Amino acid sequence: MAFTIEKQRYSNLQAFLLITLRVLIGWHFLYEGVVKLFDPNWSSEWYLLDSQGFMAVFFHALAGSTKILQTVDFLNIWGLILIGSGLILGIFTRVATISGIVLLSMYYLSHPPFASLTYAMPFEGNYLIVDKNLVEIFALAIVAAFPTGNIAGIDRLLNKIKG
Repeated sequence: MAFTIEKQRYSNLQAFLLITLRVLIGWHFLYEGVVKLFDPNWSSEWYLLDSQGFMAVFFHALAGSTKILQTVDFLNIWGLILIGSGLILGIFTRVATISGIVLLSMYYLSHPPFASLTYAMPFEGNYLIVDKNLVEIFALAIVAAFPTGNIAGIDRLLNKIKG
């Protein structure tokens, strides 16, 4: 059996892998957002202040104002939760994937993994240009390139209702 979406056929294995990739990334986003939501001491302030690279001034400025920092924290938490939920449920999948790419790009740009930079915050390993954020950005690009919400997800149901 194969799925036919927009005149494109996917084998069961292809559909399973694409949907699993979408859901796993969604879980990562949702979990990170929920953890931050329920941690009363969490703030992005130190992460922003630890920023280096050519955009450091921008990220430092975000942490420099209490009101802006509160807005950044709110948008970060709820962005993670909504992106994760959208990816897991397959609803507004295109918006969720593009939003996820934008958010991860901000993380990447605030802490670029270049050999000449050292950060106060510990990292999971030593990277040179490629880190987990960049890998996840490209994994989301794969999810965005395929109509995974139309293969399995609420997007599929909404499209059936629309006709």
